[in-house]
Order: sequence, then C-alpha cells, then structure tokens
Amino acid sequence: MLQSFWMRQMHEVQNVPQDYKVHHLPLARIKKVMKTDDDAKMISADAPMIFDKGCDIFITELTLQAWIHAEENKRRTLQRSDIAAAIAKTDMFDFLIDIVPREEYKISLPKEHKTQHGMA
Repeated sequence: MLQSFWMRQMHEVQNVPQDYKVHHLPLARIKKVMKTDDDAKMISADAPMIFDKGCDIFITELTLQAWIHAEENKRRTLQRSDIAAAIAKTDMFDFLIDIVPREEYKISLPKEHKTQHGMA
C-alpha cells in the first residue's frame, strides 16, 4: 500500500500539471509558520506552494501508516494509538515522539488470574 502511495505521488508530481491556485492548507498560516524562523526574512511566492504540497504528502503518508496499523488490529476507525504506532514504527517520524507520545499498552490478564489475586 505504501509503495503504491509513493508511486502515485511521484507520478503526480512529475506528470500532472499543478494548479498553484488550489491549496490544501491556508497560505496565510503557512507563511506564519515559515516566519517563525528568525532567519526567514522574506518568503518568495513559490515557497508556500511547495510547503503546502510537502505538508499534504506528509499528512497523507502519516494517515496511511496509521490506517495500516488500524487494519492490522481489525478496526475500521482510526485512533490516536494508531497514529502513535505509526510514529513509533517509522524513523522518519521520530521528531513527533514528543508531540504524540507512544501509549503504553496495558496487558490484560485472564479473568481467572485477576480473581485469584484479588483484582476482581
């Protein structure tokens, strides 16, 4: 699934004419984020459009990775734990570990074990 995603992305970037007037994210927000860097004094007109495409690809891939995890667990609803698992599985997403901390999964003991130890 990931391989076909990247093949589609490469085909789209190389062959499909881009309409630079259509944006997935608000350009004003993109420029605001870019200006948070003190070294960025001026931003060319093309930079936010490229940033928009990069963010679109990034969000789509992270969502796809999380969806794969949800399907592995036989669920049809994407959960926070799926996103955390996608971040944990892929080195490229390591910078997000502080933002979306990995959830510690609780090990559920069999019911008999809980009753024997006074946990019921």
